[in-house]
Amino acid sequence: MESHAEMKKSINNTKKRENSIILYKIKKNPMAILGIALISILILLAIFAPLISTYDPIKINLQNKLLPPSMINLFGTDEAGRDIFTRVLYGARVSLSAGIIVVLFSSMIGCLLGAYCGYFGKWVDQIIMRIMDMVLAFPTLILAMVLAATLGPNLINAMIAIAIVKIPVYVRLSRGETLSVKNNLFVKASQTFGAPSWYIILRHIIPNTIMPVIIQLTLDIGDTILLIATLGFLGLGARPPQPEWGTMISTGFKHMLDAWWYSTFPGIAIFLASTGFNLLGDALRDIFDPKSTI
Repeated sequence: MESHAEMKKSINNTKKRENSIILYKIKKNPMAILGIALISILILLAIFAPLISTYDPIKINLQNKLLPPSMINLFGTDEAGRDIFTRVLYGARVSLSAGIIVVLFSSMIGCLLGAYCGYFGKWVDQIIMRIMDMVLAFPTLILAMVLAATLGPNLINAMIAIAIVKIPVYVRLSRGETLSVKNNLFVKASQTFGAPSWYIILRHIIPNTIMPVIIQLTLDIGDTILLIATLGFLGLGARPPQPEWGTMISTGFKHMLDAWWYSTFPGIAIFLASTGFNLLGDALRDIFDPKSTI
């Protein structure tokens, strides 16, 4: 009992040391701090949007249409008299939540499929990987556009289309990591003791291959937000009057010459969100790179 308690204490101390090293690296990385700050600010603005602005993001007021930025309307108004600052805040809820949900779903499916392919191999691996190669053979945006148009132009279908396009990336990443992990001693020991395959995959394979997936996931959120905005701009995403950044840019593009603020501020929001997640993803990649030093 004492040896078991000492071993458990040693493991806990090792985890604490690893966590302190990670925190130290984050603090020493200004890009990581900037990325976390941008993401945190956008999330807080999205959560507290009703408290920050008292305007209704959907209610029409034609008497105030296309007003320039002012102290009353910080980002001006749109063609229906709606406050753009309010719509950008509520648009953060739509774009951020959609981007995160899409990436979490695609990474979860891709991670499970990749681990299954890498662990079992043989004909199952060949069939699934050839399907993934077929999907990867098409440009991401083009395939997302085709799928979104086929399913129907709305936000949910756009999210499904992007998730399908993103899955192969995680399948290949998880499969490659699984191939390098499945021959480790702890996996062989579980097989020797008769542990079922599903238990080995969930208990040993995925936890030891998850870090590269998390890094890719963080990087992909920014790209997914851009894709959702692009499909919205093309009329294949969120439908008006739903406040979504890409749809707002698409509508505001028609008024670019006489209302520059309409498309500018949603565009800045997209830029900040994408930059924040990319900076955080790059920082995580540097932190968990085995060749990096503290």
